[in-house]
Amino acid sequence: MPPLLQIDKATIRFGGLTAVSELDLQIGRNELVGLIGPNGAGKTTAFNLITGVYQPTAGNITFDGQSIARSKPYRITARGIARTFQNIRLFPSLTVFDNVRTVFHLHLRGDVRHALWRGKGYHAEEKSIAERVRELLDIFQLGKFRDEPAKSLSYGDQRRLEIVRALAARPKLLLLDEPAAGMNATEKVELTRLIRYIRDRFQIAILLVEHDMHVVMGICERIVVLDYGVKIAEGNPDEVRVNSKVIAAYLGE
Repeated sequence: MPPLLQIDKATIRFGGLTAVSELDLQIGRNELVGLIGPNGAGKTTAFNLITGVYQPTAGNITFDGQSIARSKPYRITARGIARTFQNIRLFPSLTVFDNVRTVFHLHLRGDVRHALWRGKGYHAEEKSIAERVRELLDIFQLGKFRDEPAKSLSYGDQRRLEIVRALAARPKLLLLDEPAAGMNATEKVELTRLIRYIRDRFQIAILLVEHDMHVVMGICERIVVLDYGVKIAEGNPDEVRVNSKVIAAYLGE
């Protein structure tokens, strides 16, 4: 079976700076992959390439059999790639419910006239969306906060809400950018359980950028290591843990 995501020699330069150089990366369907490296290694830049925020200077990116290297971010999201961010990007004043509902409208069947006319089809679709939002919130124990503004949630719950909002886009590939950042030890344990649960429950692939090695080594089936925009290692957690290049560049003795 061909990979879900395939990056072939992807390079991006900003003036004289090469942020990512000839990156090769494959992610299979339902695979859980980690992307690690020191600060400035190019991890978030790689995410931005995959999601269309940046376009590669050279190379190609294929998703589900189609090139997305020159696609707009909203088109890539509609095709099945969703992401979270290092810094939480919720709509702070909107309710928890509305934060998720806004994403479901990405897949509305009707057009502007359909919304303005507000006939039976419109109301049926809105009812269906509301039911799916409630279901998602309940799955992730956020239903009790549905009418609360997102900014009122605890940090850990805001992180979960951001993941729920990404799942509302119905992705085939979910990109998680440092989801454990700012979490305490208990929240990190819960996060690892949650990430495994998401992959298994929704049958999607996950690409995880994370600095906490307990999280990465504990859940990732394969790990890719970047340093100065170059891939220096790839393998399962045990292989990466003892790789001399990875130890020298990132993990330490």
